[in-house]
Amino acid sequence: QVQLVESGGGLVQPGGSLRLSCAASGFAFSKYTMMWYRQAPGKERELVASISSTGGATDYADSVKGRFTIDRDNDKKTVYLQMNSLQPDDTGVYYCYALHTDYWGQGTQVTVSS
Repeated sequence: QVQLVESGGGLVQPGGSLRLSCAASGFAFSKYTMMWYRQAPGKERELVASISSTGGATDYADSVKGRFTIDRDNDKKTVYLQMNSLQPDDTGVYYCYALHTDYWGQGTQVTVSS
């Protein structure tokens, strides 16, 4: 059974940091590019960051470049998203996704507010 389980979300003040985790099971995690998406209330889901199967290549949405870092541990079958200098516009539900599959996590809520 394929599972992607996100964790690490929460309420944080502007300027704060959070580290999201997505634990994978049930598929060959190390062979897949992994992505983080987010969806704000009333908005479409948007791509935040991606990382290649080996971790050698990463890409980011312009809105998070220089603030967010995606990385992965293939031994632990986990992908991470380190989020620094958080802003209210970063608020939303964050999902991990395995590229070219139907594998999505259930999401973790991130709220940036004072």
